[in-house]
Amino acid sequence: MVTFRALGPFEAISDGETLDLGGQRQQAVLARLLVAGGRAVPVSVLIDELWPGEPPTQALSTIQGYVSRLRRALEPNRAPREEAGVLVSAPPGYALRAGVEDVDSWRFEHLVKSDHEGPAATLERMETALALWRGPALAGFQELAWAQTEATRLDELRLLAVERRADAALRLGRTGPMIPDLEAHASAHPLREEAWRLLALALYRAGRQGDALGALRRAREALRDELGLDLGPTLQRLEQDILVQAEHLDAPGPAAAGLSSGHGAELSAPSATAPSMPEGAAAAALRLVIADDQALVRTGLKVILDSEPGLDLVGEAENGEQAIALVQSARPDVVLMDIQMPRLDGLAAARRILAAEAPPKVIMMTTFGTDENLYAALRAGVSGFVLKTSAPEQLIAAIRAAVAGDALLDPAVTTHLIAAFAGRRDPAAPEGLSDSDIDLIKLVARGFTNRQIAMTLAVPEQEVADEVTALLRGLGLVDRAQLVVLAYERGLVSPGSLDA
Repeated sequence: MVTFRALGPFEAISDGETLDLGGQRQQAVLARLLVAGGRAVPVSVLIDELWPGEPPTQALSTIQGYVSRLRRALEPNRAPREEAGVLVSAPPGYALRAGVEDVDSWRFEHLVKSDHEGPAATLERMETALALWRGPALAGFQELAWAQTEATRLDELRLLAVERRADAALRLGRTGPMIPDLEAHASAHPLREEAWRLLALALYRAGRQGDALGALRRAREALRDELGLDLGPTLQRLEQDILVQAEHLDAPGPAAAGLSSGHGAELSAPSATAPSMPEGAAAAALRLVIADDQALVRTGLKVILDSEPGLDLVGEAENGEQAIALVQSARPDVVLMDIQMPRLDGLAAARRILAAEAPPKVIMMTTFGTDENLYAALRAGVSGFVLKTSAPEQLIAAIRAAVAGDALLDPAVTTHLIAAFAGRRDPAAPEGLSDSDIDLIKLVARGFTNRQIAMTLAVPEQEVADEVTALLRGLGLVDRAQLVVLAYERGLVSPGSLDA
């Protein structure tokens, strides 16, 4: 039995002994497979991500050598012709086969995202989850982009676990011991409104009303200085409740502390004795759809949305095609759309959705705030652009801004990019083509038939046939094959982008 530890220095342990995994780049192969969560990682991806920009000539044989040595380290007693059981071949690459309990980062994520039966169970699970951390995640691979992204994602979950633990402790009446930890947490992460809510509530319940209001003033200053925003609705309500010493802020009695509740309630303000919702409040809840091809991202977003009152998740989609169909059937108010997804990417799906009558607001999400993504998102007419690594309150702020008719750009995406791209078109795109034309060319280049394109875009097949014919005529091309060649020559698609 081999266990893997990524929440700190990267290690593999067997029978209590730390295994020799070789040099840093060889270890990085195993770490990258661990980050994939059991999914196969193509060799081409491993090469690109281990040697960004300049892979060596013998990169393929080097990777194969790394895998061979790692297999010997992980399964020293495996017979020469016996198939590997841990680091397995999964064409066109490799995958890590391990149980959730065998990988500390997988176990941590499972504990944080699992539903619980009440505050006592939540407190126990969050303490177990946080105890798994031994330092910064994937320490030793900070120079690799994929490791930085995963470390940031895991740290975001760690902060969520800290807040869920504190929320559960407050529900159980354990106020005093939490104040120093919450003070440090809020000071280290001043843009996390949940951190300030918990700190202010703990201070109030400890009989420190002035300090509680002071904490909320510090939260307001931080949000205004960094984001130009006021306190969110939850903190504003809490401030008013503290000023009038609302009864529902008092620490729960033994009976209330023992009540079971779902994880969504645990993340929001105490509700066991809270005033009832105004009549008609449920009808005013915002209806949201999440579109992202990664299940873990969708799960994380659901946790964030569950923590905010007045938001109702009405559906999930794994690609742009599903997103279009779901929007047509569910009629949401807001769509959270990943910018890059299989079959039909998020930008193309957003353009189709926004072209319909009375469309919802669309907020684009991405892991990296590249210039090209920002420009394409703005040109598509979306109502927000946020990074997946943003704090939860930033996502909530983007949703509220979109519904109010404004647009919010993540502060990590600097405003000078807007000026840099204003009025420009994609330099790779042939002149005279619209964004929808380019979407169509990409689908043709990926080998989609007219029928498949029609199903993907949710339009009549004859309309697709007419548009393809018009494209060929307008570009002076004879057939679809020439259209495919044009797409590759102009860089609209590349072999690495194919997902059919």
